[in-house]
Amino acid sequence: MSDFQLLKKSLLRFLRKRIVLATILGLLVPTLLFAGWIAIYGFRSGPVTAAPTAVVNIPRGASQHSIATILAAKGIIDEDVRFYLLAKIFGYSAMLQAGEFRLDTGKPPLEVLKALVLAKPIQHSITIPEGLRASEIAAIFGEGGWFDPRSFANLLVDKEFIAKQGLSGVDSLEGYLYPDTYLLTRDVHGAEKIMGLMIGRFNKVWTEVTAKLPDKPDRQKTVILASMVEKETGAPAERPLIAGVFLNRLQLGMRLQSDPTVLYGLEKHAGTITHNDLQNPTSYNTYAVAGLPAGPICSPGKEALLAVLAPTPTKDLYFVAKNDGTHHFSETLAEHNSAVQKYQRKKGGEKGK
Repeated sequence: MSDFQLLKKSLLRFLRKRIVLATILGLLVPTLLFAGWIAIYGFRSGPVTAAPTAVVNIPRGASQHSIATILAAKGIIDEDVRFYLLAKIFGYSAMLQAGEFRLDTGKPPLEVLKALVLAKPIQHSITIPEGLRASEIAAIFGEGGWFDPRSFANLLVDKEFIAKQGLSGVDSLEGYLYPDTYLLTRDVHGAEKIMGLMIGRFNKVWTEVTAKLPDKPDRQKTVILASMVEKETGAPAERPLIAGVFLNRLQLGMRLQSDPTVLYGLEKHAGTITHNDLQNPTSYNTYAVAGLPAGPICSPGKEALLAVLAPTPTKDLYFVAKNDGTHHFSETLAEHNSAVQKYQRKKGGEKGK
């Protein structure tokens, strides 16, 4: 091979190496620049805000663009196309959760993405005390934006919905919305879900309190009487005794004469119960009608249910408020009238039983 041919071959080999190197560099440099551009955003701290955390609500089915907009509006990230690229590169795109979360502010976008994948939804503690009417329960949840009170009112008497809850034969869900503390996340939204949750809690408690009874009690009658016991006293020790008084009166065919039932049957009432109120012949006025009122007058708790299922044995037939949160119990009408004179007449207060 001549010197010229050797030189030509060497030059071609040299040029090929340079071309390959140039090609590699041509691809590598932009790649490195792109990676650096992504890294600067991904590892850079988020916007400076006054609050250390922010609450965000990510709707179900939200796009990455929507999520980024929500986060930016809360001051958690600077909205940038690199946010979507980071999610794609690190495999977070399909793992971002919907829900309400509390996220730290000032964190790099990559940490924010990790947090959205691992975060637990915020739980809201909603306490429903014993003895509230359905309308009062609706107001509590309505104020928190958990459901539309109109939807609640419709479902309260919806026969099909009631039957689905295992309460066939019940005309209204008054009394069956169990009073308790509920820990709710924002995905538990709407009257149907929340009412179903409360009725489910009632069904569980009912199963517990009746499990060891030899004969299953009438559920509706028990709930009605328990709701009356709940409204009559705030003193836990008195509940079984008041239940005993009511059961004695029912057995003897005496009217129950419970003021809270009268009030429940009135469309509007303010102030002290009046003689005209007692004469108003509603289906809830236990001064005017014999036996139990038409339905429960509030949501009773477990202790009120137990009081009716296991009342205190007593011969008492009457009780009157002593104005200290407790009651005076009497076996005879004469003793009761004397107690009424002592505790109520001088104040112009309630009649008592």
